[in-house]
Parts: sequence; C-alpha cells; structure tokens
Amino acid sequence: MSSFLTSLSAFIVAIGVLIAFHEFGHYWVARRCGVKVLRYSIGFGKPLWMRRHGDDQTEYVIAAIPLGGYVKMLDEREAEVPEQEVHRAFNRQPVSKRIAIVAAGPIFNFIFAIAAYALMYVVGVPGIKPVIGEVPEQSIAYNANIRTGDEIISVDGETTPTWGSARMAMLQSALQSNRINLELQDSAQNRYRASLPVDAISTENKQGQLMEELGLAPFRPPIPAVMGKLSSGGAAERDGLQTGDKILAVTDQQINDWEDWVNIVRDSPEKTLQVNIERQGEILQIDLTPEAIETETGVIGRIGALPEPVEYPKELQTILSHSPGTALYTAVVKTWQMSVLTLRMIGNMLIGEVSVKNLSGPITIATYAGYTASEGLPTFLSFLAIVSISLGVLNLLPIPLLDGGHLLFYFIEIVKGSALSEEAQLKMQHVGIVLLGMLMMLAFYNDIQRLFWG
Repeated sequence: MSSFLTSLSAFIVAIGVLIAFHEFGHYWVARRCGVKVLRYSIGFGKPLWMRRHGDDQTEYVIAAIPLGGYVKMLDEREAEVPEQEVHRAFNRQPVSKRIAIVAAGPIFNFIFAIAAYALMYVVGVPGIKPVIGEVPEQSIAYNANIRTGDEIISVDGETTPTWGSARMAMLQSALQSNRINLELQDSAQNRYRASLPVDAISTENKQGQLMEELGLAPFRPPIPAVMGKLSSGGAAERDGLQTGDKILAVTDQQINDWEDWVNIVRDSPEKTLQVNIERQGEILQIDLTPEAIETETGVIGRIGALPEPVEYPKELQTILSHSPGTALYTAVVKTWQMSVLTLRMIGNMLIGEVSVKNLSGPITIATYAGYTASEGLPTFLSFLAIVSISLGVLNLLPIPLLDGGHLLFYFIEIVKGSALSEEAQLKMQHVGIVLLGMLMMLAFYNDIQRLFWG
C-alpha cells in the first residue's frame, strides 16, 4: 500500500510540474506577444481550485483530471470578441507570433529537462564504475577479447565514468553505426581498444537488450542466498520462508549464492522443492512450491522474494558531479542526445523495427515515478528530465490536436499564402483525435499487460 501511495504521489507531482511548465511556455509567450489569456489550466474537467488574477482577470485553474492542461486565449473562432479587444485575439496575430506561442510549450519542456539534468549533475549522481562482470564465451564481447574485470574507459571517444553513461553511449553508437568502439583498462591497468560489431543485432534488440546481446554486464559482488523482502501472498511467504532465512540446499543440491537459488526456482514451476534453510542458527527443512508464471520465453517459477541487500564494494562506487557551468553544458548535450534518441525510437516503431509494446502509459510512468522518487533526488530529476523530453518530442509530432499539428497548419499557411479552411482543419483534427485515441488505448493496454503479466 505504501509503494502504491508513493507511486501515486510521485506521479501527481511529476505530471503536475511537467504540465505546468509546458503550459506556462504557451502562457508566457502569449502574454509577451500581446495575446489575452483567459484561462491557464493544469488538468482537464471540473475545476478543483480556481482563482482570477490580473487586469485581464485570467482564470488560474487546477482541474480534476491530471493528464494534460491547456491555455485558453481570446479567439474569434471560439466566441465573439469585443471590438476594442480584437487586436489581442490569438487568431488575429501574424503567423510568426502564432508559431512562437504554440512552439513555446515543447520548448519549455526541453528547457525544464536541461534545468533538471543540470541540477542533477550539480547535486551528484551516485553510480557504479563500468567494470565488466562475467563475459559469456562466444559472445560479441568475448570474441573482441574483453574479459571479466576490465573497465570501460570511453565509448567512441566519450568518457564513461559510470555504467549508466557507458550503456547510454553504447546504445547511441549502436543506433548510428555498425560498430561500437571502446577503450578499456584491464586489471593490470593496461589500456586497450576493442571494436564490437552490432550489424547482426536487430534494431529492437539494440534498444531493448543491447548489453545482453553484446555479452556485457556489470560486475556484481556475490549475493548470498539470504531471503530479503517477501511479497505478500507469494509462494515464499505462503510456504513458510521468512526474511533472514539462509538457503543451504535444495533436494541435496548445495546452494552457493542467490543466482543458484534463482535458477532452481525458475526451473521448477509448480514443483515441490525440499529446501534446507538456516534460521537463527537452527537448520530447518520446508517444502516450497514456486508459482508458474507465463513469460514471453515460456513458463517459469516464481516465489515472490528479493535477496537481502548487498552493497557494492566502495572501490566500485562513484559519484558523477560537475561544477555549475560544466553541469549546464553537459545537461544541454544530454537533452539533445535524449531528444534524438526518443525521436529515433518513435521512427523505428512507425516502420516496424521496434515493437509497439515499448509504448508506455500513465500506469508505467507512475510506477517509475514512485521507484525513482524512492531512490533519491538525482534519480527522480533524471526521470523528470526524460519524461519532459518525451512530452516535448511527442508534442512536436505533426499530429492534429498536438502542438506539432498546429505548427503544421501554420507552415502550410506560410507556403500557400493563406490559412487552411476551418473545414479542412476540422477534418484533420478528427483524424488526430482517432490517432491519439488509438495511441492512448495501446499505451493503457501495454500498461495492464506489464502490471498483471510482467
């Protein structure tokens, strides 16, 4: 229940802040262009809170449905405008001002992302050094002579002090070319270079599981087979396991670490296992039956348990931080890279190279909001930046009803010398409603799939 409340609270805060910033872009530029703003609303539907302020008595509203917002401006197409205020109507503005007002929302999303990333880098981002764990034989990395314990120094010349930065740099490289060029350092402090071919990896796998395809994973200290948090109603709790229990053996097979334990559980759906455990110095035996869970790769066993947390060795931990000036520059570069990556992923979905299952809706966003909020300020700021960039990119797509659709109308107006007829705009907006409705339904469907079936 507490995790649900955390996710819900973090989601409301995140979406509220991002919507407010997006709509403030429209509002602020409209005011600077001399357009009268009638309402600035965070959310849709029935107002929960409203206040009128200023010479224009603009309505500031927080509404019931927190899945968007809007800025309502004086416009002759929506209501009759007094003669003395016609010059302040949105529809009477030159096309350059209308473009500026509409584009301001997405632009403010990118500005917010830059600010969030900059603050994140100033605060400092905890991370793990990119030291490589076990490299499977015959993998791409193994064939490039990369071995366990080697550390990634740079990717295509870009320094990578953490696993997060290394993973992102490799993803960008894989989507742009057929090879990833690495500089590494072995355990003897000798530096060398390796080139990883990625042309045989599908675009979807590049974006979904690139590291697994390459055979690269972070070095992880051995995790003891000691029970940590148990899921309420899960097989572990139901069959008598408790937090702190140490798994010694399963049907006379010795268990050395958590990985051994997980492999046995996964391979034993609905099979009763005789488990020897140590509890407070006493050796006990219990019967445990993992639940059968359907996944894309087949049926696996699951008991609903996490291992007891294990800290990474201090020598593998690092904090990535910058001075304010460097943080701002890095934030601009990061925002640009993430914007290009987001646009590329959308393009790959449209041409079928990436599954639409990657599309996420509010349930998934709320889940990640709760998780990142619980991980600390830097992680939550990174989440806010990524979602803000996604909103900015999506709103610039040339889909009627979105900001990009309005911008498309204005660019057509520039080319043909006159505005599209209201009838043509209305028809295109109907198409936009259908497209957005389908996208929302698909996103909700994906959310429900992840929630109930993983």
